[in-house]
Amino acid sequence: MQNPSEMLTNLRNSFNSGKTRSLQFREKQLNNIIKLIDENTNLILDALHDDLNKSKQESMVCEIEILKNDALHMIHNLSQWTKPKSVEKDLVNIMDKVQILPEPYGVVLIIGAWNYPLTLAISPLIGAIAAGNCAILKPSELSPATAKIIAELLPKYLDTNCYKVFLGGPAETQELLEHRFDYIFYTGSTRVGAIVAKSAAKHLTPTTLELGGKSPCFLDTTVDIDIAAARIFWGKALNSGQTCIAPDYMLCTQEVEKKFIEAFKKAQTKQFGQDMKDSPDYCRIINNNHFNRILGLLEGQEIVHGGNHDASQRYIEPTICVNVDPNSALMKEEIFGPILPIIRVDNAAEAINFINAREKPLALYVFSNDKSIVNLFEKQTSSGGVCVNDTIMHFACDALPFGGVGNSGIGAYHGKFSFDTFSHQKAILEKPLDKFGEMLQSVRYAPYNDGKIRTLSLLTRKRQLPIPREYFSQILLVLFGVFVSYLYFTMMQKDC
Repeated sequence: MQNPSEMLTNLRNSFNSGKTRSLQFREKQLNNIIKLIDENTNLILDALHDDLNKSKQESMVCEIEILKNDALHMIHNLSQWTKPKSVEKDLVNIMDKVQILPEPYGVVLIIGAWNYPLTLAISPLIGAIAAGNCAILKPSELSPATAKIIAELLPKYLDTNCYKVFLGGPAETQELLEHRFDYIFYTGSTRVGAIVAKSAAKHLTPTTLELGGKSPCFLDTTVDIDIAAARIFWGKALNSGQTCIAPDYMLCTQEVEKKFIEAFKKAQTKQFGQDMKDSPDYCRIINNNHFNRILGLLEGQEIVHGGNHDASQRYIEPTICVNVDPNSALMKEEIFGPILPIIRVDNAAEAINFINAREKPLALYVFSNDKSIVNLFEKQTSSGGVCVNDTIMHFACDALPFGGVGNSGIGAYHGKFSFDTFSHQKAILEKPLDKFGEMLQSVRYAPYNDGKIRTLSLLTRKRQLPIPREYFSQILLVLFGVFVSYLYFTMMQKDC
């Protein structure tokens, strides 16, 4: 039996020992994650296929290679990221050392998701390890084969006193959330995200919530429709639409709609053949509950493409719906499946108004070669991220933060942003205790008077400097040295 209290006590003792603060220790654990993946690739591929019918290519690209590169990126940059960083100083602090030191939070909880069951569990764990934390990892119970692999393999490669795997369903997760953690990282639905946030609030625990929402996709007449449709189809068909940043619905004119539907059909045939059900490259819906939920969204809808399904395989063909009522169930919740509703708009301004009238999405897609249109979407809408003339691919760029805003999430990760997410930015001010420094600082002491107020105001006032602020202290010290030298030589000349 898993005992959360015992797990946490063990992890806190390990963290308090200082073990995870060592860069060598962190790098070893990160290298062991790479080793775990390399030595067990076939087992991982089998588990992902069992859970979601993932093809080898989808698994390699979206689950395996992305994690190896994530770990390597941390290893290559860890020594630089963990160094204290000097910051700008005012005159009042000119003699002081002013720095920001990234430090680990302590013991963190990571709750993974089922749609990318390896990546969305291990990627945040990589960030937590890099930042020097201990962690409990809770894989999703809805992808049992992958959860089992994680539970079996991680203890063989990582330090079991610092990193533990906790298995279970909603009840076990709720039990886990009753305990105090130093940070919680959750990936999943907005509904459960609210539950996690409420539990974290009891202990004032900071959180990152990677949620989702209805990510819109705008398409206009300025683009090559065939290329745009191929990229939109790929983003919707990937993982059978079970991707938090899949294009959720289309916004376009009636003229574009007709051309897009035909191009979408061609893209499907080109990528998956005449009968998509026979393709080994197309995923399946995770379970019967989600299968029935997705089919339920199609009730009463006007289907112009797709709609074929097979309950025995949990197969649903990519499906396009038109003349969709914006107030229907299909438009009220994140679809998280291979259905693409089309909402007709007359222009970009109407599309922007439609988007802004709803919750802020995790991703927003704009297909246009008109830079003025692209700028409108970038500046007049709010979303976790914007991807122009493609779908999904901004997720793969680790130089960009990945995360939501408002209803689509709190916080971000990927690359250095993962390290920063799991690091507390500790402020450090070091003052010298010499008499000259004390003379300068004594203006703050009582008894107070107007002269001291004027001096303090002069020292603390924000100024636009003619030189970069980061060089100001060095230049001031040089000038001070010149002044002291001048006094010294002046006194020497008098003595002579």
